[in-house]
Amino acid sequence: MPHITLSIPEDLYREMKKHPEVRWSEVARQAIRRYLMSLRDELSGEEILEDLPEDVREALEGLSGWEEHYRGIERADEERLRLLEGG
Repeated sequence: MPHITLSIPEDLYREMKKHPEVRWSEVARQAIRRYLMSLRDELSGEEILEDLPEDVREALEGLSGWEEHYRGIERADEERLRLLEGG
């Protein structure tokens, strides 16, 4: 992977040093990716998901079957109404 060097103001550097748990290179990489996508105006759902924390992505994946489940409920309701109307 290529490397780049960033210059930042001293006050920003001091604030960053207060958070050693943060992977600042990853923060910069994601910010650059989002900015490039905004320039192209093509931020896809997959690219947005890539930028989310892993626990959020996992929670969203757990919702993937919700839409089909909801459609099944709608179909059952429509069938029930049809039968009640004598059809």
